[in-house]
Parts: sequence; C-alpha cells; structure tokens
Amino acid sequence: MGPGNDTQISRFLLLGLSNDPDLQPLLFGLFLSMYLITVCGNLLIILAVSSDSHLHTPMYFFLANLSFLDICVTSTIIPKMLVNIQTQKNVITYPGCISQTYFSTLFAGWDDFLLAVMAYDRFVAICHPLHYTVIMNPHLCGLLVLVSWIMSVLNSLLQSLMLLQLSFCSEVEIPHFFCELHQMIQLACSDIFLNDTVLYVSTVLLAGGPLAGILYSYSKIISSIHRISSAQGKYKAFSTCASHLSVVSLFYCTVLGVYLSSAAIQSSHASAVASVMYTVVTPMLNPFIYSLRNRDIKGALIRFSRRAAIKGTLVLVVKK
Repeated sequence: MGPGNDTQISRFLLLGLSNDPDLQPLLFGLFLSMYLITVCGNLLIILAVSSDSHLHTPMYFFLANLSFLDICVTSTIIPKMLVNIQTQKNVITYPGCISQTYFSTLFAGWDDFLLAVMAYDRFVAICHPLHYTVIMNPHLCGLLVLVSWIMSVLNSLLQSLMLLQLSFCSEVEIPHFFCELHQMIQLACSDIFLNDTVLYVSTVLLAGGPLAGILYSYSKIISSIHRISSAQGKYKAFSTCASHLSVVSLFYCTVLGVYLSSAAIQSSHASAVASVMYTVVTPMLNPFIYSLRNRDIKGALIRFSRRAAIKGTLVLVVKK
C-alpha cells in the first residue's frame, strides 16, 4: 500500500481502559472528578497569580503558564473519553483523531520545555540572586515561553503532517483512551520507518534536551546550596525550588514509567493505564504541590477568596 490515506478511512475505535460494562460508571465518575479537580485547581492558580501583585514575578508567571498548559492537556483528552463512556460509543472521526494527536503532542512537548524554563529560573534565582531581576526580565520571560511554544508547535505539526501520509486499514482499533502518536504510527498499514525515525530523533532532542537542562540547573543549584554556611539559609534556598523539583520528578517518573512498562510488558493496555499518570494524574496534582508547599500561593488564594466573597455579598445586597 502506497503512502497517503488511500483507504479513505473515516473513523477509529478507541478501546479505552476497559470493556467491562460494570466498570464504565466507575470510570466515568472517576475521570469526571479528576477533570473537574484539574480544571478548578489550575484555574485557581491562574486567577491567584493574575490578581495578586505580589505574585507578578517570573517564577509565578511560569507557574501560571504551566497551570494553563495542564488544563489544555486534560481538555484535549478527557472530554472525548467521557463522551465515549457515556454514549457507549468508542468512535472518533479521522479528523478528530488527527487533531487530538496534534494537540496532545503539542502540549506534552510544551510541558517539557516549560519545566526546563522553570528550572533555569530557579538556577538564576539561587546561583545569581543579585542579578536575578536583571536577567529574568519580563522580555526574557515572555521570549522563553514563546520559543518553547513555537518549538512545540513545529514538532507537533511535523509529526501530524507525517501521520497524514500514512495509510490505515478499515475499522482500526486503537488500544488506548486517546489518539496517542506512537500508537497511531504502529497501527498504520503502510511503511512507518520514516515516521518512527523522526519520532525517536525528535524525542531524543526535544525531551532529552530539556531534561539535560534541568539536570544541569539542579546540579548547579545543589552546588550553590552546599556552599551556604547556615542551615536556615540552605533550607530557605532549597524551599524555593522544592515544588518545582516535585513536579519535575512526578512528570519524568510517570513518563519513564509509561515507556518502561510498555517495553517490558509489551501490552498496549498496560501502556494506556500507565499513560493516565502523566496525562491526568500529574496535571491534577500540580496545583496541590504548589499550593500546599508555597505560602505565597496559599496567601494569594485566601485573599482572592475573600475578595470574591465580598463581591458576592455586595451583589446580593444591591439586588435586594
């Protein structure tokens, strides 16, 4: 079969996490709850950062972008999954599947870059504190986010355009709960050598590069903290990057766990279950990690809730 979508396939079947009818209500309730918690939690972080002048700093600017990104990741995947469970129809159209592949790849790559940018921000704050405000100026912060976004868009666009050149057999069943790029490539009927090569090279460059940057930043951070004489100074320096380090560890450990489990077990279902960790659980936990370990965020959320309560009271008084 030659290149291109010669079969004119119009839809795919997403097999999801389980075909057991008795588990569908449980899965629906579980993922709906996690989705609502993710959206509300990350939205609160964004509102707290944008409404509190004390949080208008590079660190919280990047955090607000990460929260926005977490909402986008889950919104690309979970709503369609919930619709499929509710309607008991696992069908997704060909354009819908390609779009889901594009956006899931885009946001995953952007997440990777943004975590590296946040690590660089902590590196400058701890290793060059006197020059922090000069180095991490608003222009550079905006440029770092923009470059991260552009690189993620270009990679996702390349992968999606190459995916469009593949042919698929009729009634393709995807053993996953969303149209994941690697799964889509493996299910193609045409030659996938070029797609696999580009995918692996881009993964090494666009995932390995940010990871190397993160490891380098934290090696310098640890070295700087080690040179601090007082225990209180060491604790204060480490506490400024503890939340980010927790998020980085959670993200990379879950992603690594997905690929190791799929390689060891050779099961698409096991890979799908493991993918829940970095596509759903990690974005849900990020707001808790940053709010529970960060006094500034907790204070901003308290002030925001008080202002919202006062405004709500004033509205009720005016209506009366």
